[in-house]
Amino acid sequence: MKKMRLLLFLVICQCAINSVKTHNPNVILLMADDLGIGDLGCYGNRTLRTSNIDRLAEEGVTLTQHIAASPLCTPSRAAFLTGRYPIRSGMAAFSRVGVFLFSASSGGLPSEEITFSKLLKQRGYATALIGKWHLGMNCESSNDFCHHPLSHGFDYFYGLTVTNFRDCKPGQGSVFLKGVQKSLVIPIQITGITLVSLAIVQYIGLLKVPFQALGYCLLITAISLAVLIFFFYHFRHLNCFIMRDHQIIQQPLSYENLTQRLTKEAMQFIRRNTDTPFLLFLSYLHVHTALYASKNFRGKSKHGLYGDAVEEMDWSVGQVLDVLEKYNLSDKTLVYFTSDQGAHIEEISSSGEVHGGYNGIYKGGKSMNWEGGIRVPGLLRWPGVIQAGAYIDEPTSNMDIFPTVVKLAGAQLPSDRIIDGHDLMPLLQGKVTRSKHEFLFHYCNAYLNAVRWHPGNSESVWKVIFFTPNFSPEDSNGCYDSHVCFCHGGFITQHDPPLLFDLSRDPEEKVPLTPETESRFYEILRVIHLAVDNHTRSLHPVPDQLSWDNLLWKPWLQVCCSSLFQSCYCDYDSEGRLLEVHSG
Repeated sequence: MKKMRLLLFLVICQCAINSVKTHNPNVILLMADDLGIGDLGCYGNRTLRTSNIDRLAEEGVTLTQHIAASPLCTPSRAAFLTGRYPIRSGMAAFSRVGVFLFSASSGGLPSEEITFSKLLKQRGYATALIGKWHLGMNCESSNDFCHHPLSHGFDYFYGLTVTNFRDCKPGQGSVFLKGVQKSLVIPIQITGITLVSLAIVQYIGLLKVPFQALGYCLLITAISLAVLIFFFYHFRHLNCFIMRDHQIIQQPLSYENLTQRLTKEAMQFIRRNTDTPFLLFLSYLHVHTALYASKNFRGKSKHGLYGDAVEEMDWSVGQVLDVLEKYNLSDKTLVYFTSDQGAHIEEISSSGEVHGGYNGIYKGGKSMNWEGGIRVPGLLRWPGVIQAGAYIDEPTSNMDIFPTVVKLAGAQLPSDRIIDGHDLMPLLQGKVTRSKHEFLFHYCNAYLNAVRWHPGNSESVWKVIFFTPNFSPEDSNGCYDSHVCFCHGGFITQHDPPLLFDLSRDPEEKVPLTPETESRFYEILRVIHLAVDNHTRSLHPVPDQLSWDNLLWKPWLQVCCSSLFQSCYCDYDSEGRLLEVHSG
């Protein structure tokens, strides 16, 4: 009897210990930008040194079918923060441009959306975003900060409100130049021909055109061109800056020791909150172009500047893990590493150097719903709580982080909206072996591009693709002529019937199945079409945050730390003593 009581006492004690251990853990979310799943050692790379990121895999769980909710930065990050498909929040574009390009755009993550940072803040968590935001800033004035990170549950922000562009780094070319040239040449020619024609017919007397009207037309044209030239000439100063909370501290941003500065900010935030539960979202600028690396890493990898940037990011991850160990926080902290989407394979520098990453065996890349664009790294570590060294080959989504961390913090999931993500903890702890995602819907901007179906009674993962991007050149693996692939019109090919793949047998999406090669072809399509109908009925009209009106640069929303006449220049970002760096 005494032995039974002792055993029962020990069981109760163990349960109590586990309960305390899993109550209000710290959460660190590490997100790379445009990193390919094939760039990491833990996903098969043998030439890039990523020992610290690989350590997360060794000490935690590797998700081998982890899916970004979108193959583009802005909608993918919106889905990540809210646990919802971006189409639900208006963060999926109907136009060609699917991301925010300017700091003075009026679109952004709506204030009605609930982020995991808001819910964790309500639970007493210290919350910080360090690095890239890319979900808008202002609505109606240059200081309303309606879309700013501090308006979405973060206590502290240090980073970029937009993103890292080639245009931000002198000598790295321009993301916009080719597109602007294509878009403006014809309108300028038409305007010029029209004005000249009006002047000629006025001169020879065929038509009387008031000189005042001609003058106004010329004035409007001249002003429009002047504003355009001014904007693109000053693009770097107007859009490439670092903020601390609501204050600009460096405009334009300097790439000198930038990753060290981001890392130092992250480590200081952890040190300030060793006795308080915290949420840290460290959103790297690596490896989006413009590529950069500090002198300790430049020229050290086997893959040029891209490889240098990956290895510097890996160093940063190691610094974060080391500070957790130093303060005995490792066992109290869930660490997650991912990328917002697949590698941007069309990124090639003006000198011909490949500046995009490697998506392994998977087809396509960023901006596409081929697997290379949406299958991303998914690594989770929490010593003593989730399995170490385990692999999970079930469909999971970056939207799953929302319900996972919200539940761990003891908060309630919102009941007034659909949450598309699912709690990962049962899967990570081995309590279940099947993902709750029977279906995943893959959008290209606001257009439903593909659907994934993982039947409960089968190992198959069916993927139906309704349209595919037109690669250029045709025999390539991307849209090199336009730099990214687009989602509608002449940029795509519709498929009727849609393409069908079984990813469990053909993860490279090489050979579409047909009624002749798959006896259940039409039954699979029928089930998926029913799922699409149910999903579509769950959507409700919301304001389009990526409409042309919300995307365009609005001078009255422009933030500037000095004045436009001083080229918006300042540098208050005192680095102090930087971290000691070893490139390995």
